[in-house]
Amino acid sequence: MAFDGTWKVDRSENYEKFMEEMGVNVMKRKLGAHDNLKIIIQQEGNKFTIKESSTFRSIEIVFTLGVEFEYSLADGTELIGSWNMEGNKLVGKFNRKDNKKELKAFREIVGDELVQIYIYEGVEAKRIFKRG
Repeated sequence: MAFDGTWKVDRSENYEKFMEEMGVNVMKRKLGAHDNLKIIIQQEGNKFTIKESSTFRSIEIVFTLGVEFEYSLADGTELIGSWNMEGNKLVGKFNRKDNKKELKAFREIVGDELVQIYIYEGVEAKRIFKRG
């Protein structure tokens, strides 16, 4: 599948502002902007296994498209929601457990890059990954 492989973060746009809107403190925002995130994606039909490793943590997430699951961000923010496939794009809709506000996430292959977009409270951030 198109998403399969190892991806390393190459650059980010508006990521610090996004983290600020999410309530991440200034020290974690500074560290988060340089987290050296690497993700490994494996897709088998509707089932995805994603391994994330960064300066802060290494985790494995397994989910099935359309099936709700719980997930914690690197800063400890707890979410519940699901991913779905819309065309060639992975679309995630999650709600924070603490304030019920929605976090949207999109993953799409553009050229030879994986583009990941987050939207929270009107603030949009983009992280671009290259195969690694």
